[in-house]
Amino acid sequence: MNSLDAPSVIDWFRLAAPYVNDLRGRTLVIAIPGEGLAHENFRNLVHDLALLSSLGTRLVLVFGARDQITSALSDAGIESAFHGDSRITDARTLEVVKAVVGRLRFDIEAAISQGLPNSPMAGAQLRVVSGNFVSAQPLGILDGVDLQWSGRVRRIDGDSLSSQLHGGNLVLIPPLGTSLTGEIFSVNYLELAEALAASLRAEKLILLRENGQLQVEGNSVRELPLARAEKLLAQCDSSSLRIAVRACNHGVPRVQMVSYSANGALLEELLTRGGSGTMVYRDSYETVRRARIEDVGGILGLIRPLEKEGVLVRRSRKKLEGEISHFTIFEVDSSIVACAALYPITDQAGSTVAAELACVAIHPDFRGGGRGARLMRHLERQARSQGVEELFVLTTQTEHWFIEQGFAPVAPESLPASRQALYNDLRQSRVMRKALV
Repeated sequence: MNSLDAPSVIDWFRLAAPYVNDLRGRTLVIAIPGEGLAHENFRNLVHDLALLSSLGTRLVLVFGARDQITSALSDAGIESAFHGDSRITDARTLEVVKAVVGRLRFDIEAAISQGLPNSPMAGAQLRVVSGNFVSAQPLGILDGVDLQWSGRVRRIDGDSLSSQLHGGNLVLIPPLGTSLTGEIFSVNYLELAEALAASLRAEKLILLRENGQLQVEGNSVRELPLARAEKLLAQCDSSSLRIAVRACNHGVPRVQMVSYSANGALLEELLTRGGSGTMVYRDSYETVRRARIEDVGGILGLIRPLEKEGVLVRRSRKKLEGEISHFTIFEVDSSIVACAALYPITDQAGSTVAAELACVAIHPDFRGGGRGARLMRHLERQARSQGVEELFVLTTQTEHWFIEQGFAPVAPESLPASRQALYNDLRQSRVMRKALV
């Protein structure tokens, strides 16, 4: 909007009204890196957050601090050490991390509290709360390297967070997590934001970055369906895209990459048709995603009839809960209508050599519409991303359907050795194989 004349303002507001209505009562998780906090545009971003809050949007702000921590370590004469992309956080480093993150937290609260009186949102009351909403556990020893107090998210206190959001508070989350033993762990802010968005079932995850739009082969990309984003992820090394794909696979409908340096970019992305950044999205009506523990009941309701018919091997609720991370589901209007599990098959050295597709089930009312094939394609992409070169499936009654999906019958002896030992001669299942390369 280049002009401030009344007709332009009115027209813009009318065009924005549907987006305002859609955001009311929705939860947005916004992740900003340390360099975004230090940018001169951060003050404008604070004003925009206050505006979104006043419109009834529920906001969670997660911040990173890598640049500030590296600088503080240098000032203290402590060398920064990394294993891959993860900082090795020893005891001295942890003290610096806590000091830096604590200072940034209070700086952000001050910016939100003090920045509003002389801003377009003068008079708005944006309350900020923070707390021990995140439990963490150590990353442990990777490739023989002990990462010490570098951790990963273990649990999100979603009920307490939801209560604060329902009260109209902006929740500020630092890149730290506490453990049951009273320890503090440094966590990756992007992974933390993704976990929060999935736990809170946020409508959107906003990833603030220097350049909002993702560049692919020199071209700006505005929208990416999840399937295409997964393909691009295999071609480029982008932490934002990796988090976006993971978040969508864990149930977040929209992940949007937005510039923290461009004034008004966040509002433009959320309140205009064209937007300003790149959006990765999954179909909100028909969705293929990784299963979560709360999906166990829906999966059991889907597979129990097939177990009684002998199509599937019976699984107890306890077994299903323990294996839920292997499952992918197909949802139609939030109801589970299909599911399947992907189990890696390893050799004696522990390397993944293949994968077994199991517990493939489609509700009778949703067969014949191509949803099973779509679920299969998703699982094949998932398997390829894990380095799997061939898929196996054991079936007693659906051999022809798997042939239609590109599988071919093979002898049980074709199974990898570790899987042959588990083959049930009494079921006399057909063994099907599909090469992925």
